[in-house]
Amino acid sequence: MTPFLQFALTLAIILVAAKLGGYLATRFGQPSVLGELLIGVVLGPSVIDLINIPFFHNEVLPEAIHFLAEIGVLLLMFLAGLELHISDLRKNTKSAAYSGLLGVVVPVALGYFAGIAAGFSVQNSIFLGLTLGATSVSISAQTLMELNRLRTKVGLTMLGAAVFDDILVILLLSIVLALAEGGSAGQVAIVVLRMVLFLAGSIWFGAKVLPALSKRVAKMPVSQGALTFALVVMLVYGVASEFLGGMAAITGTFIAGLMFARTGEKSYIESGIRALSYALFVPIFFVNIGLTINLREMDTTALILLAILTVIAVVGKIIGAGSGARLGGLNWQESLQLGIGMSSRGEVGLIIASIGLKSGFLTSDLFSAVIGTVLISTLLTPPLLRWAFKEKNPPGEQPSEIGA
Repeated sequence: MTPFLQFALTLAIILVAAKLGGYLATRFGQPSVLGELLIGVVLGPSVIDLINIPFFHNEVLPEAIHFLAEIGVLLLMFLAGLELHISDLRKNTKSAAYSGLLGVVVPVALGYFAGIAAGFSVQNSIFLGLTLGATSVSISAQTLMELNRLRTKVGLTMLGAAVFDDILVILLLSIVLALAEGGSAGQVAIVVLRMVLFLAGSIWFGAKVLPALSKRVAKMPVSQGALTFALVVMLVYGVASEFLGGMAAITGTFIAGLMFARTGEKSYIESGIRALSYALFVPIFFVNIGLTINLREMDTTALILLAILTVIAVVGKIIGAGSGARLGGLNWQESLQLGIGMSSRGEVGLIIASIGLKSGFLTSDLFSAVIGTVLISTLLTPPLLRWAFKEKNPPGEQPSEIGA
């Protein structure tokens, strides 16, 4: 069988398995994303190890699936931005800032002291704290979409807090790496300046240029021109976010979604992007999380460390982000909901852990424990969010139309 046919057959299996897992999860009263995540674990090296079975295996297959998964998370955050309006986030800036700030500080501090207590070096412990400070709300955003809660105060604050969280974690990461390499305060200042310039430039372009440009493209006699234009802008924003702003690509695509939400073509673009995303890319993203995890390789020491880090990861975010939300004006129930929503680490935690391993700041045991923590916190978030949102609809809130 040729490599392309192996790739095509693997994709078919992943998509069928993902939708089956999502269906079974909804039958048990859980968000479909939980089923897709669990199916990924089953198909991954922890159980079946699908992509390494000789009949399917080829050298480029894991990387090809990974690339499709990365597009999936970009599309997911783009959709989250499309569902909102930048004015919605402005209304919750105070609570989002407090949540993002404390949602980083508390887990980072807890992770650092846990590392010191376990006998790791100061550098190892600092980097361990950074991995626990990361947040990836793509899975929480998907869960809130399914629960029709994305446009609630909690959902809006969570998305805003995630932006603050991303900026702060990347800034701290850049500072740690710069200082470890003998960097100066000037290099740190450049990191901050890059972030500010990217955010200002992307919002200016989206507010002043994008609406008129989108309208003009939509009128051109080109098949699916507006949809293609939206995809191109989304990808460029994602690349620019990392290359120019030094932030995660998902932050850029989320901002791109916010900008397109102001255009007259929003409904058309949202419909097309949603169909493309949930039919192909997003299921691959969720399944791929499980495909990259191998629980068989974890020894007893790593398992104990994994249990400790998982508790710190979840409780740290609930206390940190939840306390910030409370200081920002949310009630106790809303603060708990937001803290749970910020608990998922997802791809951001994986990226930081990978940097730590390559840079020598994380040992192999620490890396394995962190990867396991990322997986478990990601799996726990959807059912915990469903539990936290017990009411069918909050007062005065109408269900949104987005769904998986």
